Amino acid sequence: MSTRNPNTTSSNRLWTCLIVSALLLVPLLCLGAWLGYKALISPEGASIVTEGDVTLRVGYTPEKETAFREIVSRFNGSGAKTLQGRSVRVEAVSMDAERMMAAALAGEVQAISPDSAVWLTQLDASWRAQQGLAALQAGTSLVGETTRYAISPVVIAMWEDVAHSMGAPDRSIGWSDLMDRARSDPGFRWSHPSTNTASGLLATLAMFYAGSGKTRGLTQEDAQAEETLAYVSAVEKTVRYYGEGELAVIQRALTDGPKFLDAFVVQEQLVIYHNRQASGHRLVAVYPREGTLWQDHPLVLLEQPGLTSDLRQAHAALRDYLLSADAQQFFLEQGYRPADLSVRLDAPGTPFTSANGVDPSQPQTTLQIPSSAVIAVVREAWAYTKRQTNVYLVSDTSGSMADDNKIGLARQAMQTFVQQIPSDQERVGLLTFASEVQEVVPLGELGSNRAVLDGAIANLAARGNTALLDAVYAAYVKLQDLKDTERINAIVVMTDGRENRSRMQLTDLVRRIQAGNAGGVPVVIFCIAYGEDADMQMLRTIAEASGGQAREGSLETIQELYKLLSTYF
Repeated sequence: MSTRNPNTTSSNRLWTCLIVSALLLVPLLCLGAWLGYKALISPEGASIVTEGDVTLRVGYTPEKETAFREIVSRFNGSGAKTLQGRSVRVEAVSMDAERMMAAALAGEVQAISPDSAVWLTQLDASWRAQQGLAALQAGTSLVGETTRYAISPVVIAMWEDVAHSMGAPDRSIGWSDLMDRARSDPGFRWSHPSTNTASGLLATLAMFYAGSGKTRGLTQEDAQAEETLAYVSAVEKTVRYYGEGELAVIQRALTDGPKFLDAFVVQEQLVIYHNRQASGHRLVAVYPREGTLWQDHPLVLLEQPGLTSDLRQAHAALRDYLLSADAQQFFLEQGYRPADLSVRLDAPGTPFTSANGVDPSQPQTTLQIPSSAVIAVVREAWAYTKRQTNVYLVSDTSGSMADDNKIGLARQAMQTFVQQIPSDQERVGLLTFASEVQEVVPLGELGSNRAVLDGAIANLAARGNTALLDAVYAAYVKLQDLKDTERINAIVVMTDGRENRSRMQLTDLVRRIQAGNAGGVPVVIFCIAYGEDADMQMLRTIAEASGGQAREGSLETIQELYKLLSTYF
């Protein structure tokens, strides 16, 4: 009789179970591997592992609206994917430089494409201040990989006959020529945007370089030198007014032609854009003989906390696409100079021709972007060297302004206007109109009346009728009586309704404005039609008589509109 070891029996049973389990598991593992492989190689299987698209949100500045939206559309149709097989999609959002910096700091976008890299040092400084001492000590940066994909020099755009009258193309033209022409010809009007825009800042830097007699290595001492400041101030004193940016000025040039301005600062690409769109008068790009700077249109990855590898790969895919041969050719066709220097500007079909008002052999002198400390000094100095302003805010306080809290939103908008003017040397006054016209705050420098203005605006109330024409004329007479030719003289008038109370007639007002501007002090009038009931045609007639402009505002846009108009001063 045999005896079995119970431990041996249990062991045999265990091995039997393991063998059977393994035989059953191997096919399952093979099946799983095959299904995983199928998911990687088949379109329908890919949805199992991709878990949706990767969306890269990119802020871009509005002067390249047409080109950037088109290139993003092409990229989104290219089928770009991450290493994990997830589809990449770019969401492009237009925003001015100031809004873009705020969006970057708030983490609302993962990448940006400003008009110039000149803003990036400022962005990093703001980010370190926001993050606190640890970020400052660590030297960390929000600005990550930066790639420029298209460039365009900053030029002075002139109407062709104006350029010829100044000697172009036989002689080079510079900033001092603009100054001399404006001094000798009271009817000559030129402009550059404020330093809140790339073209305005780069043009101002170019003037400081010209004043210092240098083309590289501008220092804080150079920018603050008495001779430099005197030169820049002399040039700036001949500016007709400033403005919100180069896109706005080129749109005005397209609609108004030579009756708008004689010369203005934009990037070269917009001269090409204008001449392709316009049916009449042609612009010429003047490359300042003292030298110029370039808008370099970078794509910038933002090194925000939580930036995923998928987003990094999405940025890399967009970067590579922008630098591809097809994309570089596209930017050339749009009037930008490609970042790829092997792309010829004189190839057949190029837009870089004299017929489009540009010269691909220019500029002869490229200025060096100074340090961020120098840029800060220049921006601060510009506020005191720029042409100062006498501006009357003329506000409708008639009874209809009580509807939908219009008066409350208008108060906020005018307070924003005053806040956006940094220099205490600017003079601002306030007139209101309802059944009668009232000077609420006399014209005075903001250094002494800023708080008074703020309080007066806060207390505005709505009642009565609409004496619009009388109010505009009252402000106009006050500015004419000053006989101040050193400053920009302007009126910003807002109404939500139709004229029903003035003694002045529209035709008479227009005649007096035209006569006064021709023989006295030029006064530019900006009109705001607040809501659908305002008489836009009347406001447009008043504005055009002065060389100004009329804009439409709503409950949602009135504050932003006043903010934009503040950049003119």
